[in-house]
Amino acid sequence: MFVNDCLNINEQGHLTIGGCDTVALAQEFGTPLYVIDENTVRKNCRSYVNSMKNYYGGNGLPLYASKALSCKALVQLAESENMGLDVVSGGEIYTAMKAGFPPEKIQFHGNNKTQSELEMALDYNIGKIVVDNLYELELLNRLAKEKGKTVKISMRIKPGIDAHTHDFIMTGQIDSKFGFALETGEAMEAVKKTFSFENVELTELHCHIGSQIFDIDPFVSAGKVMMDFIGDIKKQTGYVIQELNLGGGFGIMYTTADNPTAYDNYMKAVSEVVIAKAKEYNIPIPYIYIEPGRSLVGEAGITLYTVGGRKEIPNIRTYVSIDGGMTDNIRYALYDSAYTVVNASKADKTPNEKVTVAGKCCESGDLIQKDTPVYDVQVGDTLAVLSTGAYNYSMASNYNRNPRPAMVMVKDGKARLIIKRETYDDIIANDLDL
Repeated sequence: MFVNDCLNINEQGHLTIGGCDTVALAQEFGTPLYVIDENTVRKNCRSYVNSMKNYYGGNGLPLYASKALSCKALVQLAESENMGLDVVSGGEIYTAMKAGFPPEKIQFHGNNKTQSELEMALDYNIGKIVVDNLYELELLNRLAKEKGKTVKISMRIKPGIDAHTHDFIMTGQIDSKFGFALETGEAMEAVKKTFSFENVELTELHCHIGSQIFDIDPFVSAGKVMMDFIGDIKKQTGYVIQELNLGGGFGIMYTTADNPTAYDNYMKAVSEVVIAKAKEYNIPIPYIYIEPGRSLVGEAGITLYTVGGRKEIPNIRTYVSIDGGMTDNIRYALYDSAYTVVNASKADKTPNEKVTVAGKCCESGDLIQKDTPVYDVQVGDTLAVLSTGAYNYSMASNYNRNPRPAMVMVKDGKARLIIKRETYDDIIANDLDL
């Protein structure tokens, strides 16, 4: 019935997550409320760690793409499960450092890293910086020289793969703001240029083809293209790239219309082409990195709301108003993203109506889902939106000066707060008087 096995229904007919009654969670912690199941996240982490053992002989490391959900507790959980970390901003670096994450297991991405962010990464001895463009390469070399350091780098490559996903989350095609293009010769030129710099060491190539991808073939194609490029680099320069980061983008289930492939299947299929290509080019199998984010935390999370109003427009639509909206989940407004909505107060009942879930912002586009099936929603009910563990809290805002919600982590029937609810004082903390 549900998209994840951490969800269930108790004797009161209420939705549960991780053994906790969601209606009781809403009453105890308030709404809107993000809830994430610890056991599910740990299980997903272990599946990726084990896949490295099974298909690469342990010669690899999964990196948690923390942009999906960055907070101290999740970073610490990833570290405890033997994961590395992928960060994309100074704020994510700072969070990782304050969480005690080992800097040598962190890779720093981004298409326009600022000078201060690069200096921060160098000062914290971040394990690898993924270079996105020639300007950044030159700047990084200069900054490293000024600090008397040699920094290991990766190079982000556009493999020219169409991932069959939303245009806004496709990143591997030639027309992308990310990385160096293979088709134009830009990538090879950039690789050769690194050899002229004394304070950067190119050890890795990186690619990422998009997000929420269900097909295995694009990942296999990306693996093939990247290994061919490693072969070309060896042929033209004699230099052998030792590490390969194949990115993330594995799809999850938001609704029953989604049919994601088991992550292990992705890993097996890609490993076969990587190993075959290494043999073809007579090079060692690269140390493999991958960057799961959404697939680690997405289905593990839900968001709870309290219904504050119901507006029926005859023969047109029924609006159900909640105490959150685009400030805590912008994805419907951005991508028209589909979600499963459950009346958590009556989860044992079969949906009997279609409603449009409307947020509280003064914005006509502030919707969570349009014409979605749900059971008899009334004022005071607790609504649950499923699979919101990724790119909800991390994309939340204070639009209309709404405080961002709290987040609780649940495990085996117990809940603990991992992110406090913002207050109005938090919102005005940086305001200055006239």
